[in-house]
Amino acid sequence: MSLHWLRGDTPARLGLAVSRKVDPRAVGRNRIKRVLRAEFRTLRLQLPAGDYVFVLRAAARTSDGPALRAAMHSLFRRAGALPPVALPVTAADGTMPAACPPGDPPPSP
Repeated sequence: MSLHWLRGDTPARLGLAVSRKVDPRAVGRNRIKRVLRAEFRTLRLQLPAGDYVFVLRAAARTSDGPALRAAMHSLFRRAGALPPVALPVTAADGTMPAACPPGDPPPSP
């Protein structure tokens, strides 16, 4: 999947290019478009103004809904339309057992 983004003054709009090379069956092409349209509706208010056109590749035929949504989010982040995902902060204490000095038996759980 690739993204073409033209910044503008209008609210965010979506365009999808899903050819017969992606899936020769209309039902498959429509499934891909349905998943991406639904995800775009949830993100629309967070996106900067402009036109977003996604061009799908043949690998989309075998992708399920969550994979298509993840690819869409990834492209939005790479383009700068969505902020990057912050990694959760984990506490360093308790993540790994303490190292034993050589020759001592490991602590029992």
